[in-house]
Amino acid sequence: MALLPPLLPFIRRDFSLSYTRAGGLISAHSIAYGISQFPAGLVADRIGSRTLLTVGVAGAALAGLLIGLSPNYLVMALLLVVMGLTGGGYHPSASPLVPASVRPEHRGRALGIHQIGGTVSFFLAPLIAAGIASALGWRGTFIATAIPTLSLGIVFHLLLGKMGYAGSAQRKGAEASAPAPSEPGDMRRLSAFIAIGIASMVLLQSTLKLTPLYAVDVLGASEEQGAALLSIAYFGGIWAGPLGGLLSDRLGPIPVIIAVGLVSGPAIYLLNHVSLNVSLYAVLLLMGTAMHVGMPVVESYIISHVSPQKRATVLGLYYMVSRGGPAITFLLGRLIDSYQFFITLSGVSIVMLAVAIASTALLWGKRG
Repeated sequence: MALLPPLLPFIRRDFSLSYTRAGGLISAHSIAYGISQFPAGLVADRIGSRTLLTVGVAGAALAGLLIGLSPNYLVMALLLVVMGLTGGGYHPSASPLVPASVRPEHRGRALGIHQIGGTVSFFLAPLIAAGIASALGWRGTFIATAIPTLSLGIVFHLLLGKMGYAGSAQRKGAEASAPAPSEPGDMRRLSAFIAIGIASMVLLQSTLKLTPLYAVDVLGASEEQGAALLSIAYFGGIWAGPLGGLLSDRLGPIPVIIAVGLVSGPAIYLLNHVSLNVSLYAVLLLMGTAMHVGMPVVESYIISHVSPQKRATVLGLYYMVSRGGPAITFLLGRLIDSYQFFITLSGVSIVMLAVAIASTALLWGKRG
């Protein structure tokens, strides 16, 4: 699932894509990936996590294999929808299992550690894409990575069965501290908290997905360089997820998410003022760090402030919007085609900062 953005320069050359059509490929996957999150959250509570977790890995791998064989733009877009639908079952079924296995005071750190696996994949994918695509092209890259991933999905299914996840997820002692029903003020704070988390996730990730094209067309990078650049952003996530969870446990989630929101807008704007040197690397690292610090903090806050009966539903809604939100990449591509990168990136940074300031006004003075 992480291969598409770094491979966009290669795919664009093959299919003669505009920024709008390139963004359309990302949107096709993101919309399907987001929409599938909410029903997956409901299904996970009924059929258990094992099936959805297996489909999330093996199903996405099978779709990736077919994408490598796609003959044209339309077929590729449809297969990206299939990949999004199959992959969307992972987070709503996996995330509740993590905090259910630890004490409440360790939730943030546990979710941050869980995030490392996915982040490492997104860190390695651009490097793998740059290396394999230069030899086998973008099609060979999808095929070469899909086959071992499909095999791992099958192994994953067997391991989950041995670990006792064949049935419905069992909630353990961590659920003893279930929160009371939320009051109106609590709901406003919960909404403001989630708003910062969603905005930072969506706007940072959407911008990062177009960074390889920005590096090639504006900064003069080669296609291989453009593909590899995203690894810098996701390198920040390898340690930022656990750091965000640790800071959330120590300082409280609200100060951490406010900091994420207030940093994200300026970070996006700074892309307008970088060159193909350490300045670009620093901004990408800042963007990736901010995005990944917020992820476990939001998950932990939802789990701590929503009753078990509604938790899967709220998590499903959060994942639906945050994971499906990068579908706005299509709109960003259209804006870039019309107004170039500078105006588009400036507009995105202003929107992010506005959401952060408005939400901070509702959260200020609270710690947890």
